[in-house]
Amino acid sequence: MTKNVAGELADLELPVERDCPFAPPAAYERLREQAPISKVRLTSGGEAWWVSGHEEARAVLADGRFSSDKRKDGFPLFTLDAATLRQFRSQPPLMLGMDGAEHSAARRPVIGEFTMKRLAGLRPRIQDIVDHFIDDMLAADQRPIDLVQALSLAVPSLVICELLGVPYSDHDFFQSRTTMMVRRNSLEDRQRALAELRAFIDDLITRKESEPGDDLFGRQITRQRQEGALDHAGLVSLAFLLLTAGHETTANMISLGVVGLLSHPAQLALITADPGRTPMAVEELLRYFTIADGVTSRVATDDVEIGGVSIKAGEGVIVSMLSANWDPAAFKDPADLDVERGARHHLAFGFGPHQCLGQNLARMELQIVFDTLFRRIPTLRLDASAEDLPFKTDAVIYGVHELPVTW
Repeated sequence: MTKNVAGELADLELPVERDCPFAPPAAYERLREQAPISKVRLTSGGEAWWVSGHEEARAVLADGRFSSDKRKDGFPLFTLDAATLRQFRSQPPLMLGMDGAEHSAARRPVIGEFTMKRLAGLRPRIQDIVDHFIDDMLAADQRPIDLVQALSLAVPSLVICELLGVPYSDHDFFQSRTTMMVRRNSLEDRQRALAELRAFIDDLITRKESEPGDDLFGRQITRQRQEGALDHAGLVSLAFLLLTAGHETTANMISLGVVGLLSHPAQLALITADPGRTPMAVEELLRYFTIADGVTSRVATDDVEIGGVSIKAGEGVIVSMLSANWDPAAFKDPADLDVERGARHHLAFGFGPHQCLGQNLARMELQIVFDTLFRRIPTLRLDASAEDLPFKTDAVIYGVHELPVTW
């Protein structure tokens, strides 16, 4: 990479694959050191501002002059073909694509579902779910076992189904469609998966409107009727977001967290000796892997100066949360996995008004899984070298396709 300064087009084309499964691409560090806000080229042929410093990333994500609405001109999509633009602009926006008052109005009614107080009531059930799937692992006749299928996907899928009131018998369907949507495969495959998943969710909400139960969507339907207006399209949009985001990210973090801890036995020993350290370990693992990199995009709605760089109205901005979470200005020796770091200021869940709605649930699931797994199977080990695992270099959400373990 040649020397770059803010405003010049950097010698970097997005997306970039990781050089090492345990670190950001080397180009990220070089670019962050040269200019934490730089112009980069997208594979689609467009250009956008690339924000890679921790301080600059927080500034962008907290500034209301950057819009999350993918339908706006200038929004940086990696694929800018006409079909993709029509797809985004023809669908009601997800909560992630709303701004200002519209976003607050959509988020406010459901935020109470994810408070620590409400989630504390779910802890015993999540513990039962984790124990159930580990029981099945221990009872299996053969090893190695693929932890992705046996635990990583199974736990968050069942948890989100019960929380939202989705029949668990449908989890294979929405899981397979979600996986197809986050892979960088053909546009046709992604559009088909999207259409099938939206149709499934539309039917799910229709059925729940007939018989609302004591679950998140049932409570939303009851509340809306009491307020006098049932918003079917809004409920479908909410269900789509929660169902797809509610298991894919947590599942990948379970797998990567296990890989990270097994690859750093001294760090693992700290949490097995004292489970009180596990919450800090979860934060460090979230920072270390930052599985949703480059998905936090914005478009400026006004001229804005960030970090001494002038970004013009209509220009796209992509925040690299992975680069920001490895910024040595914010995290000393970021390449070291340190479960005692206390990395709560990481950006793995985003920052500002769009910070992940389900982050408390994800943290709880990760803590319960790690504590229970390593307590009940203390001799757990990888059945392949970590470097040879099939990492998801073809997906928007980072993880592993398979994770063979034995004990």
